[in-house]
Amino acid sequence: MTWSTREIAEITGTSVKAVRYYHEIGLLPEPDRALNGYKKYEVHHLTRLLHIRRLTDLGVPLAQMDEVMRDRSHASIFRAVDAELARTVERLQAVRRELSALSLPGATPQVPTEFGAVAPRLRENDRAFLTICAQVYSEESMTAVRELLEAAPNDELDEAFRDLPEDADEERRHALAERIALVTGPGADGSVAWQSKAVTPRQADATRKVVGHAVAALFNRAQIDVLRRVQEINAAAGES
Repeated sequence: MTWSTREIAEITGTSVKAVRYYHEIGLLPEPDRALNGYKKYEVHHLTRLLHIRRLTDLGVPLAQMDEVMRDRSHASIFRAVDAELARTVERLQAVRRELSALSLPGATPQVPTEFGAVAPRLRENDRAFLTICAQVYSEESMTAVRELLEAAPNDELDEAFRDLPEDADEERRHALAERIALVTGPGADGSVAWQSKAVTPRQADATRKVVGHAVAALFNRAQIDVLRRVQEINAAAGES
């Protein structure tokens, strides 16, 4: 008994297009043809195609399929596929955790998932800045930021910075910077060690530029000036 291309594709649960592609790359031998020109697939073609289908479902790359089916030493291939599958499972589990968190009341995709509890009281620029920081700073740094926000849900100092007008005078800027430095400086309870994810100097430089551009776009000139002053005060305190 023989089968046509359409029939063998149906039997093996694949497509006619896939069968033809396997012929094209030399993975499946071309069968003889009947007098009417149609291919005549036999049992050995069926077996070969079922093996290909099984290995494809297991994630074995087509480029390595022939090697595996020739019964050569292929344990390393299966180990590599298994390792990649483990990474895929881990990614999918992370996606499921995030989807579960986003399904909670008040959650929003506009901030990193772990900031869902504080998201409702954040302003648009705060959300945008957190999203950017989560991309370039370490998980430890972002955890510290989250804990700081959760510990002070109605912090007056935070509101003072957020509401600082662009035309705030020198005295107001200086006073606010000193107050912020007291709680963010070295050893302070509200301090955050900003650790970049960068592993090369080039990546570190890119991180600085990204954060710099974000600050310039999301905060007004008075707020940026206060942040600069806070850095200077904390740097001086760290040196003393």
